[in-house]
Amino acid sequence: MDFLQIIWEPASDGIRLFGNFKIHYYSMMWIVAFVLGYRIMKKIYTNENQSHEKLDSLFMYSVLGIMIGARLGHVIFYQAELFREDFFSVFLPFKFSGGFEFTGFRGLASHGATIGMIVSMYLYNKKVLKKSILWILDRVVIACASGAIFIRIGNFFNSEIIGKPAEEGLPWAVVFKNIDNIPRHPGQLYEAFGYLFVFLIVYFIYWKTKKGMQEGYLFGLFLLLLMTVRVFVEQFKIAQVDGREDWILGFNTGQILSIPFILIGIYFMFFHKRKTS
Repeated sequence: MDFLQIIWEPASDGIRLFGNFKIHYYSMMWIVAFVLGYRIMKKIYTNENQSHEKLDSLFMYSVLGIMIGARLGHVIFYQAELFREDFFSVFLPFKFSGGFEFTGFRGLASHGATIGMIVSMYLYNKKVLKKSILWILDRVVIACASGAIFIRIGNFFNSEIIGKPAEEGLPWAVVFKNIDNIPRHPGQLYEAFGYLFVFLIVYFIYWKTKKGMQEGYLFGLFLLLLMTVRVFVEQFKIAQVDGREDWILGFNTGQILSIPFILIGIYFMFFHKRKTS
């Protein structure tokens, strides 16, 4: 049933600005994610009577923490050989091995980004905000949930993190022509839709319910929902590391890395002794 397949064959993976410098769609989606996140946090800070002067610092801490965490997370968990083969590309948006090339924001892991976000919010809170760490975590996860949607859309644009071959006749199967001619599950879009629901849930709870004012609850809910989506969608995606399709107890790398975050989320939702903000 080829007529039901969606053919994805972009002419380019980005926009060439000048010379060999190209900004990839994936990089553009990161920019969209951070700009939207800033707007969301500005609205929250206004609602909480927090100084907007602290927003610029929040933005800087967030960008640095998330990007560094995402990059290190990818290299450590999925591409450790890069430390040996092309060390400087671990920290810079360039490829040096095999010829110099601007690659932009490539090779970023959501688990590392989550850790980087938590660490950066700890530092931001200690140096700038000076409130309970859970206060900022409960609010910044709303922005993070919105950003996660666009990151996976960026993966789709770049034909990255592709899905497994789809069942015959699946109406929304996608053929990534830059990869092969096999109809596949659009795992990136599955994840994006899942994160959309995560965003809508945490956004609604913050603005419309008293639960949003209980310290640690939104942070825990975010971790639980986001990583549960990840565990579920991983079954439709090709393993990012060869040989780790059934890494531990039948779970792949992404699923194994998600489990600790789910447990932390459950703890903050149901067992943490909280106070109302």
